[in-house]
Amino acid sequence: YMYTDTGFWDTFRCLFPLLNLVYPSVNAEIQAGLANTYRESGFLPEWASPGHRGCMVGNNSASVVADAILKGVTPAEDVATLYEAMLAGRDKVYPTVSSTGRLGHEYYNTLGYVPYNVGINENAARTLEYAYDDWCIAQVAKKLGKTDDAAMLEKASQNYKNLFDPETRLMRGRNEDGTFQSPFSPYKWGDAFTEGNSWHYTWSVFHDPEGLATLMGGKTEFGKMLDSVFVVPPIYDDSYYGFRIHEITEMQVANMGNYAHGNQPAQHMIYLYNYVGQPWKAQWWTREVMDRLYSSKPDGYCGDEDNGQTSAWYVFSALGFYPVCPGSDEYAVGSPLFRKAAIHLENGQTVEIDAPQNCAENRYVGRMTVDGKVTGKTFLEYGELLGGAKIAFGMQPEPDKDRGAKPGDAPYSMSREDCR
Repeated sequence: YMYTDTGFWDTFRCLFPLLNLVYPSVNAEIQAGLANTYRESGFLPEWASPGHRGCMVGNNSASVVADAILKGVTPAEDVATLYEAMLAGRDKVYPTVSSTGRLGHEYYNTLGYVPYNVGINENAARTLEYAYDDWCIAQVAKKLGKTDDAAMLEKASQNYKNLFDPETRLMRGRNEDGTFQSPFSPYKWGDAFTEGNSWHYTWSVFHDPEGLATLMGGKTEFGKMLDSVFVVPPIYDDSYYGFRIHEITEMQVANMGNYAHGNQPAQHMIYLYNYVGQPWKAQWWTREVMDRLYSSKPDGYCGDEDNGQTSAWYVFSALGFYPVCPGSDEYAVGSPLFRKAAIHLENGQTVEIDAPQNCAENRYVGRMTVDGKVTGKTFLEYGELLGGAKIAFGMQPEPDKDRGAKPGDAPYSMSREDCR
């Protein structure tokens, strides 16, 4: 098999997790093709077109490969090869295509980050994505019983902390001597980041939001910093590019502060409210984005569709949950868009989603039940869905700020007829 013309920088975020849930047989073929690419070239692709192409940054093939292995999608005969491929990609870069493998791996594997001042552009973005990718490989190492590898990779997955600037409480490029880049503007697109700025990339810690919250001073401060993304004006510094790239324009048109849903690095950040006990904010903003930034008109996308990622975000969010961290079995709950939806899984099971009070006014989840049992969690698990599940959302017009879904609380009794 060979599947081509896709970029993992975009699609690792939720397109491939969607395939693993709904179309695993397709992704099994994709994974077999990735194993063949490694056998033939010595590298996993980061942007297949159909060969290795110099486009975007990161080593996100690790996320795409790891999530499929951990969810039992990958053909058994390819698992060992793909694990070998992920490890091999940590220590080399393709000789003519610097986006394949890990550019700056020599620095990352010794200093714990790719320095700002060694001539490697978008270094902070690379560091943050390498750290998450190491976490993904670590989960596969655990599954395969590779305990020494797992310990090394888990330690490396904490490298994101090396870029956290306690003064600004944002991610910031760091020089080889340990000093932070100066001058520094959190509004500068590119430079240390990729098609985004520090307001966007600070949240690229998919695997450890609790650790990031600790760096910021706790969950309350984390929530305030996340609030700030939507409050600071949509100003920008485009001096790295020399012109206003279209992603900047899309952020301004969205009119949600510095939240830039039209580009991928920011698309998961709304769901991070769940990790700090403020799920009602995730519910508010997910519905706001679906209502304001998606439509069936010719301009119905708020930016590039980007290989299916922007669509997959909508599909997951409309169902009411989202895979913040591919490689884990967890989905963060948001605000379902429909009163009823069903996912017909390839294994013959069905996931039924029921939200009878749902309407524009009722965007908050007052109570959630899974197979008839009230849950206080604001997360769902892959295993719960894979076996078939009945998920019921009690929707209401006001948030429950004590807890997003508190056992014993009845939802508001507004009827369908009350929704306009």
